[in-house]
Amino acid sequence: MPEPVGGGVITATTPRPDECATLWCAGLRKCYGERLAVDDVSFSIGARECYGLLGPNGAGKTTTISMLCGLTPPDEGQISIDGHEGGSLEAKQVVGYVPQDLALYPDLSATENLTFFGQLYGLTGKVLEGRIRETLELVGLAERRKDRIGTYSGGMKRRANMAAGLLHRPKLLVLDEPTVGVDPQSRNAILETVGALGVAVLYTTHYMEEASKLCDRIGIIDDGRLVAEGTAAGLISAHGGRDKVHLDCDASRLDELADACRRLDNVHDVREVGEHLELTTDHGPAVLPTVVAVAAARNVELTGVEVRSPNLEDVFLRLTGKELRD
Repeated sequence: MPEPVGGGVITATTPRPDECATLWCAGLRKCYGERLAVDDVSFSIGARECYGLLGPNGAGKTTTISMLCGLTPPDEGQISIDGHEGGSLEAKQVVGYVPQDLALYPDLSATENLTFFGQLYGLTGKVLEGRIRETLELVGLAERRKDRIGTYSGGMKRRANMAAGLLHRPKLLVLDEPTVGVDPQSRNAILETVGALGVAVLYTTHYMEEASKLCDRIGIIDDGRLVAEGTAAGLISAHGGRDKVHLDCDASRLDELADACRRLDNVHDVREVGEHLELTTDHGPAVLPTVVAVAAARNVELTGVEVRSPNLEDVFLRLTGKELRD
């Protein structure tokens, strides 16, 4: 797929099939009645790449995933998974889908659940037993393999859910919000597992820090269209905006300090926000010593100083205008 222009802007060119990509899709479109749910979505995922698909509720993520997994046929577009046509039995066999909702039987143990799912993939005997040991070890549940899923914590259930999706050694693992509603320790365990997989991963999440930490590239989808794509750093550079410097001081001195800061080089905007000043600059840490010196020269005591650089959430809000909600 062509590199995004400017570190994160999607080009209008439809990508050509990439023989090195585990997943390749182009021009995906899906309508439900008069509602266009997915509109000309194209991207690819390399063999060991983790690709994050972010978007507000109703943006088209679920429909896109359903088409890629062969659960919903696209109205238009092409899909290739490990060289197989999307929707074919061969393509479905190389996809591991881990849905947001738990797909396990609570009255069965982890081993019994994985035995059932493994048999659906045609695994039997020693091969199946070996895969079950392998996947439970990977997700950190080997010691609880005989316990009923219903006795697991929320995070353990999520990890067992992931084990079911990994059992057949898929070429592409689709993780749909795998850490929703789990405690921080379980979330870290899940993230460590994802990072150690070594397979192509399509990852959706409502946690920006997860996407920044895990994903090699990120696509942001809104109103059915992929509006930006790139690395987290590239997206922030292209769309994140400038640094913000927040200054707190005696309210009676705010106007005086604001006037002084407006005269400084590399300060593009100064606003009074509540009871503090907000300075907009290209590089907050670099301008901060000058700001502190200006305040000291006027005997203005700064009671609080904070430099905030743009992050992936700023990019998301700038591009979609919507908060990412659970």
